[in-house]
Amino acid sequence: MTDWLGPQEWQAVWLSLVVAFWATILSLPLGVFTAYALARWQFRGRQVLNLLVHLPLVLPPVVTGYLLLLTFGRNGWIGGTLEQMGIVLAFKWTGAVLAAAVMAFPLMVRAIRLSIEAVDPGLEQAAATLGASRARVFATITLPMILPGVLAGSVLAFAKAMGEFGATITFVANIPGQTQTLPSALYAFLQVPGAESSAVRLVIVAVVIAVVALVVSEILAARLARRVSR
Repeated sequence: MTDWLGPQEWQAVWLSLVVAFWATILSLPLGVFTAYALARWQFRGRQVLNLLVHLPLVLPPVVTGYLLLLTFGRNGWIGGTLEQMGIVLAFKWTGAVLAAAVMAFPLMVRAIRLSIEAVDPGLEQAAATLGASRARVFATITLPMILPGVLAGSVLAFAKAMGEFGATITFVANIPGQTQTLPSALYAFLQVPGAESSAVRLVIVAVVIAVVALVVSEILAARLARRVSR
């Protein structure tokens, strides 16, 4: 692939994979916790939390990216504090991770929440009556049963993070070798006359990655489902 893709194209593909991986891994614990809270708990502000979780789905991605810039930029109320600690997100690949995670988070939470809601609460209550703590009930009963949903949510989040464009380019710009992901590289090539071949190669790579991710997720989900049903 390194011979078929040019250096800039390869850098964009590799950065997209790295960004999508870390966006998925870092948001997964919070995604599981949020999904469980929305599916099982009744608390004041539950609808507000649900609204905030799904807001990136309905907001224009550029608006989300601009809000991230206002919040986590060098002059932002969080970004300024982080910069004093030596952490800079705006116009860095780490900022691309944050933008991708924010945009992918609703899809992850929704898939996991549906999986949790499909688990019979009676099973959890029975374990609790036998003296198991809430954490142990979740670890030994709920989590094994929702693993296919967790996997599906992770794959959806990874795919969304791989294809994220609007929020990413607004928050971290389109700097080759630093913040230029596959979608932003594709956009850049489409603006240059005669660069259509590079754009086509990136499209092919994106399709291949998406197909491989879906196939692998289906295989793993089927295996997990069989293991849970035993």
